[in-house]
Amino acid sequence: MKDLKVYKKHDGQKTIVKVKNVTFNDGSFNLIAGPCSIEDRKSLEKTAQLIVKNGGKLLRGGTFKLRTSPYNFQGLGKEGVELLYEIGKKYNLVTVSEIPSICELELFIEKIDIIQVGARNMQNYALLKKLGKVKKPILLKRGFASTVDEWLLAAEYLLSMGNKEVILCERGIRTIANGSKATLDLNVIPHLKKISHLPVIVDPSHGTGLYEYVEPMSLAAIAAGADGLIIEVHYDPKAAFSDGVQTLSLERFEKLL
Repeated sequence: MKDLKVYKKHDGQKTIVKVKNVTFNDGSFNLIAGPCSIEDRKSLEKTAQLIVKNGGKLLRGGTFKLRTSPYNFQGLGKEGVELLYEIGKKYNLVTVSEIPSICELELFIEKIDIIQVGARNMQNYALLKKLGKVKKPILLKRGFASTVDEWLLAAEYLLSMGNKEVILCERGIRTIANGSKATLDLNVIPHLKKISHLPVIVDPSHGTGLYEYVEPMSLAAIAAGADGLIIEVHYDPKAAFSDGVQTLSLERFEKLL
């Protein structure tokens, strides 16, 4: 196992992931923010303007939404990708979105700066093999019932196919948590920093499932050594099409910053 590409080498060199004007794992801290689901141009642009106002560089947005229930909002699909591309270009923001399957690969390669692999797809090895041949950063979220070894082996699929630009994202795991949707495993940050050379970011929105906990867990993730955060932000969380209960309002987002 120790011979895997995902583990830190003897020289201790870290993998630096750079896209446009953003760099991960060089000692800087990056905040990725935006709505769980892109709903329309106006709301996405409001969020982009707030990010730019506060010196941010990255905009996230759900386009094809993989939902537990088939009756929940499934995203705008290709229209959402186009909106994210246009708003990102207009405000010079690096864009991040989750790819649902191999079918959307060419679209994401063309339009999205950082391609996210969600928790449900962490062990979609056919998708990982394809993304391993892509010359774009891949943000790999931990599966909600996955061990660290399973997560790192998923990253190994990407690295083994030639893609060295992998960002690991802890997003909470299913345990016996009481009072929150998941357990945000912050132990994993120093552990990964010890054994791997890849950058590590944290998703406190999914990791807690409640907006009230996003701020303290964000600060805790920073203290634990995370290279960045990915946070859900919406101009009116109560009206959000998905995950409003864990989404920060624009005002709360500014307070967190």
